[in-house]
Amino acid sequence: MGRAAARRARAGRRAPVTGHGHSHGGPTAPAGRRVRLLIAALLVPCALATLIGLVVLWPDGVATAPPATAQTPVRAEVTAAQATDCTPGSGEGGCVALVVRMADGPLPGRDLVQVVPVEPSTPTFGVGDDVVLGFSGGDPTDPGSYQVVDFQRSGALVWLTVLFAAAVLVLGSWRGLAALGALVLSFVVLLGFVLPAILDGRDPLAVAVTGSCVIMFAVLYLTHGPSARTSTAVLGTLVSLALIGVLGALFSVAARLTGLDEQTTTLIASLGTGVDARGLLLAGVVIGALGVLDDVTVTQTSAVWELRRADPGMSAAGLFTAAMRIGRDHVASAVNTLVLAYAGASLPLLLLFSLSGQTLGDVATSQAVATEIVRTLVGSIGLVASVPITTALAAVVARRESPEALRV
Repeated sequence: MGRAAARRARAGRRAPVTGHGHSHGGPTAPAGRRVRLLIAALLVPCALATLIGLVVLWPDGVATAPPATAQTPVRAEVTAAQATDCTPGSGEGGCVALVVRMADGPLPGRDLVQVVPVEPSTPTFGVGDDVVLGFSGGDPTDPGSYQVVDFQRSGALVWLTVLFAAAVLVLGSWRGLAALGALVLSFVVLLGFVLPAILDGRDPLAVAVTGSCVIMFAVLYLTHGPSARTSTAVLGTLVSLALIGVLGALFSVAARLTGLDEQTTTLIASLGTGVDARGLLLAGVVIGALGVLDDVTVTQTSAVWELRRADPGMSAAGLFTAAMRIGRDHVASAVNTLVLAYAGASLPLLLLFSLSGQTLGDVATSQAVATEIVRTLVGSIGLVASVPITTALAAVVARRESPEALRV
């Protein structure tokens, strides 16, 4: 009897504890809903602004090159090649006469002769090479209306694309398929909106920011699904992109960067219209940083979510501290990747300056190299800042998520 009474007393004492556990868990869902509403209140205006920017900046028509620079590509095959003089009868040599057979164009199956100079800056063509001719639109029977432009590379690129897609699908399965769809969508935005809008005279920075936001919203939600975790990554990416845009604008002015490199001046000359060269520079900074940014923000958000699932009792400060340890390793490798990517793209330029005999300071402050330095450092600062920004947002949101929502 005494032991039974003691058991009933202990059960009575435990009952309030159980009830307190339920009452403590009750506010979790409303708190999670409040955070979701706050995220929506921040993201919905950004999405609407992106949509408005897309409508306002949409190009009016298709930009075309002036007739003097427009050429129609014609596929052809080199059937014979022989060394010859660049100037007939001079005996100096220095050129090669190519007999090419056109596969399409105005006269498919027709052979014509093209004299190509042999120089270090020109490709070396041989028998059996598939080449591309540029047809200027003159007399199709006149060899002077054609020019050997480049090799055909479609076959190799198609096989490489198939290999890449297969690797992504094997490793990623359905998530990999979503990633491929997101990649296609990114190219659609770049080729269907960003490039035509810039060529149509729209502000390059505004076009780049709008296009990057479209890519970010579509790619992240398509790849990772609609959830509070994805929305947190989107918000962190948005803040970091804004920081990159502001820093890029400030330091391009402070460093007096004009953006008028060789490629930009060639573009302006080809279009025959004005293009904001500095805006084009900033557009490249924003778009170039986006690909690395979304990788970092998604990784940090996922790290916080997994830490919260592993230890539901961890505080927001604890989540932030633990995830930052992961973020420091990630950002170190990501910054190195970004710097090496820009250095690799500028390697011919760096080699040219290394042969010029100038000091390192003179080389670094030249227009071309300073542009790459600003591009690299601004993107890297935004990348570094994205780690604590996204981690803090994710820690606050994940701490208030219910256990069921954390599994999403």
